Amino acid sequence: MNDYSQDYEEALDAFLIWMKDAGYTTYTQRSYLGDVNEFLEALGGKSLESVKKFHVVSYLSSVRERGVSDATRNRKHASVSCFFKALIELELHNVNPALDIKKSKTDKNRAPVYLDESEMVRFFSAVEGKHRDRNLAIFLLMAYMGLRVGEVHTLNLSDFNSERRSLSVFGKGRKWRTVPVPESVCPVLERAVNERLEPKRNKEDAMFISQKGRRLSIRSIQQAASETFERFQMDVPPLQRTPYSSHKLRHSFATMLLRKGADLRTVQELLGHSSIQTTTVYTHITSREKEEAMSRLTIELPSFSLNGQVNEENKDEMISQQI
Repeated sequence: MNDYSQDYEEALDAFLIWMKDAGYTTYTQRSYLGDVNEFLEALGGKSLESVKKFHVVSYLSSVRERGVSDATRNRKHASVSCFFKALIELELHNVNPALDIKKSKTDKNRAPVYLDESEMVRFFSAVEGKHRDRNLAIFLLMAYMGLRVGEVHTLNLSDFNSERRSLSVFGKGRKWRTVPVPESVCPVLERAVNERLEPKRNKEDAMFISQKGRRLSIRSIQQAASETFERFQMDVPPLQRTPYSSHKLRHSFATMLLRKGADLRTVQELLGHSSIQTTTVYTHITSREKEEAMSRLTIELPSFSLNGQVNEENKDEMISQQI
């Protein structure tokens, strides 16, 4: 990369400016820049002007060979494609070699991991520490209002209307949605806001503040959830523990709503999905529910003996029915 470091530096600076102007979160900016830097390193000093589709496919193949998931491979593809898109829009490049490359097929039919309502109660009981009220409010926003971890991160004090019990959420695609705050969640959220840590900047409007006085990072939220899930499963042998994460609370929210008869379109709106197809992944059914459904069937059959012959006591009745 040494011969072309100046070219890459200009392109990377331009990409960062483009993402900031487009409203990408700092978390997404870091994620995309990390992927793009990895791609540029894989080029081995090749100029951007000479990059072809082959080079992008070669990079993605090497990523897959490292054993990453299909979802991660697709994200890296999206990062590189977004990079070239930005350069084209800023008139620093002419073509996007990452276009028209097929995505890896992910298992769309796999049911999401989620907590049922009884497990949710035990999870909230596992929330501990000096920031318990803050973290409890955060987990409630995800588990009973369906917020993404990034949406919790970007929440401001002005987004919460306690009188109307509503929350304005800035979601994916730079779209706003209004989510009602459940009556039982409202006092917890109000307490977290009232006990909010003192921010370093006077005009900091972030709803959740870290111990360092800054907006609470996505990583910190994920870490708090990870520690709580670890306590939640303390009695479970390590090899039998479910791989829970903060996002599983959002899965739980969607699952609970649909099981209580909520309309799919309503759940789509509450989750902030642009397509209802994304929401249908939550319509999974458990084995227990399948068994309960099957048990409701009433099946009437004639009595048979073990050797397959009709029992004598039912024989006359069957003959009379045939006549």
